[in-house]
Amino acid sequence: MENFDRQHQNEITKIIKRQYSDFDLSKQTESNISALASKKTFAIVTGQQVSLFGGPMYTIYKTITTIKLANLLNEKYSDYHFVPIFWMEADDHDFEEVASTNILDKNNEYLSISYDDGLDEEVNRGSAGNVVFNSNIKMTIADLNEALRDNDFKQEILDLINESYVEGRSFKDSFKKLMFNLFDESGLIIFDPQDSSVKNLLIPIFEKEITNFATHTTTNVLQSAELEEVYHAQVKVKPVNLFYTDESGRHLIEPTEEGFRFRGKRKKLNEEELLNLLYFDPTAFSPNVLLRPICQDFLLPTAVYVGGPSEISYFAQVIPNYSFFNVVSPILFPRSSATIIEQRQLAIINKYNLSLSDFTYDESVLIEKVITQISEFNFEELFASKNLEIRNSLEELKSKLLTVDESLSQPVEKSILRIEQTLSTLKEKSKRAEERKHITVVAQLQKVRNVVNPNDSLQERELNFIYFANKYGIDIIKWIMNELKTNKIEHQILEV
Repeated sequence: MENFDRQHQNEITKIIKRQYSDFDLSKQTESNISALASKKTFAIVTGQQVSLFGGPMYTIYKTITTIKLANLLNEKYSDYHFVPIFWMEADDHDFEEVASTNILDKNNEYLSISYDDGLDEEVNRGSAGNVVFNSNIKMTIADLNEALRDNDFKQEILDLINESYVEGRSFKDSFKKLMFNLFDESGLIIFDPQDSSVKNLLIPIFEKEITNFATHTTTNVLQSAELEEVYHAQVKVKPVNLFYTDESGRHLIEPTEEGFRFRGKRKKLNEEELLNLLYFDPTAFSPNVLLRPICQDFLLPTAVYVGGPSEISYFAQVIPNYSFFNVVSPILFPRSSATIIEQRQLAIINKYNLSLSDFTYDESVLIEKVITQISEFNFEELFASKNLEIRNSLEELKSKLLTVDESLSQPVEKSILRIEQTLSTLKEKSKRAEERKHITVVAQLQKVRNVVNPNDSLQERELNFIYFANKYGIDIIKWIMNELKTNKIEHQILEV
């Protein structure tokens, strides 16, 4: 196993230590940071946007997969050291996406909790990670407090959130504080790539992107076109994979006939002027989704990147860029995927011989399937049978009447249609009446569906960990750490 030479590896270690200067580190995290300076140390990296309260459950699963994989490799290759690193994707500018999170409230209803900074939604806020919370964050936490069911763990959760998310602190710093409290004991290193010292190290990458964007773009377009023939390209290729941030927001850098411009601004620059901006203030520049992996693996001794399905898909578009920048591409490892099911929910699923896939269908389809099982008779079969009997009788009547007068054909057909419509209406009313008869069963199914398929989507893509932590305590994170398997590509069911 070879660790390619990175002249800035010692510098990265110093930067991370500075980033943690205000934290009381666990011995494991402190040891991992120090180990980064060694040429025998490799990073197991994952990353995610700095979403409110940690975002969806898959952020937790990505982090746990990364930690457990690092532990596994440390056991297997004792001559080397593997450290888990979380790359905070704080340069993203989609504020709406990071400013809300979802839970099930005290009534088991899907609820989105959002932070509103009071600005117009069209305002270009720049990098979402740098947005600083104003006093409105107190209202957001108050909304969370109101939504959560009162129990023995609620105050513990609110204390954690109040400690992490405070007025005057940025999205990324709040996110880091939360993730630190959850995973510091496991040795997770949380890395801030927006650090000015980090951006200084990235000048060669940004410089090469500016001076050679035409070559990079051509290859990326060809690679994406090739992917489209067999699969589909996840990311639309941009001519230049860089953004520039100033007082008016974050702007995509676009080429012109004479040089470059910032999208949304009239001012144009030639290559020399743009490079001078880079040399003067590299913190104003940030990579887009296709250049971010290059920056990440240029800075860190990355052996493995743990990603979700979409990340692994778009990585195929990124591969050619590694050779352009002379950066070693990492091994890709899929994050673990899971749905947490409680015993009482599992009991209902088993009682009616259901599977998780049944809960991905429309709610009415699920309810009808179960009601059909427990009803005295099958409404579909009953009405289909009677409808056929009536139609046969009417067709027989029709044939006889036509011998009397052929003009009676149309009135008979209209009568048949009206009778069938009446039967259809009666069938739907009967089914609804049967559902009301089994209202408790319907309510149980709806509650289970809200948990396993909230908002008609996978649980891990919708619910925040707070929902489970409020029911079982913050130690639910340790329980997931123990239960989640990193050697299973299949979606896992975690029974709590």
